[in-house]
Amino acid sequence: MEYKAIRAIYDEKTVRVYQAYCPAIAEEAVQLGTFGSRFKLTRMTWIKPSFLWMMYRSGWATKENQERILAIDIKRTAFDNLVRNAVVSSYSENLNISCPEWQQQIQTSDIRVQFDPERDIHGNPLEYRSIQLGIRGESVKKFVSDWIVNIQDITDYVTDLRIRKEKGEDITPLLPPERLYPHE
Repeated sequence: MEYKAIRAIYDEKTVRVYQAYCPAIAEEAVQLGTFGSRFKLTRMTWIKPSFLWMMYRSGWATKENQERILAIDIKRTAFDNLVRNAVVSSYSENLNISCPEWQQQIQTSDIRVQFDPERDIHGNPLEYRSIQLGIRGESVKKFVSDWIVNIQDITDYVTDLRIRKEKGEDITPLLPPERLYPHE
């Protein structure tokens, strides 16, 4: 198994990412098919193709201001562009650039990437890492105005899975069918 990888639901045209929001932002986004006036274009937003990482981050839709989970299908060309042009969030000598060069990239880039430990259904870290992408500036504007193909509120599905999990049921067969995503 690849240590760092992208696992997602995807087809030829789209890649699914997840985000968690308060009800007001989520309801407006579902109604409009994109994010509206309640969404802040001026801050960095993180998109995660891993369902279980999103569940870990949002507490299965129980954390404050993360009570609603959105499944957002974005254009695959946009996702590929984000991955190709992202700057890693943490400096490492393995980057083959100096720390000041990396700091300059961080300051000027609209796109960040980090690979965090994937999680199991109970939130425990697994031995491999999954991608999340942070976007700001022009990338957020393009995300909202052009890249989103579909937004679906999956909070009821998430709540059902959480309740089943809490009752001791094995929910693994009910999880979204993510697979390794081919990328450069």
